Amino acid sequence: MNKKRCAWCTDDPMYIAYHDTEWGVPIHDDRLLFEFLNLEGAQAGLSWFTILKKRENYRSLFDNFDPFKIAKYNSKKLKRY
Repeated sequence: MNKKRCAWCTDDPMYIAYHDTEWGVPIHDDRLLFEFLNLEGAQAGLSWFTILKKRENYRSLFDNFDPFKIAKYNSKKLKRY
């Protein structure tokens, strides 16, 4: 039996996984909320699919979106990127 998905969901496995496990699921984890807040900001002018493809790079770049680590970034760290 095929799972019914939204029309915007392509046949890409990454997009399907996002649709099936994350889309529309309430988030109560502060770190994950912070991640989505930042990814939404990065999306401006881009497709959500593009952001999802770059998600792991963003996680690596921003210390897995740990707000406590990010708050301690100094100017040297910020200038690297």
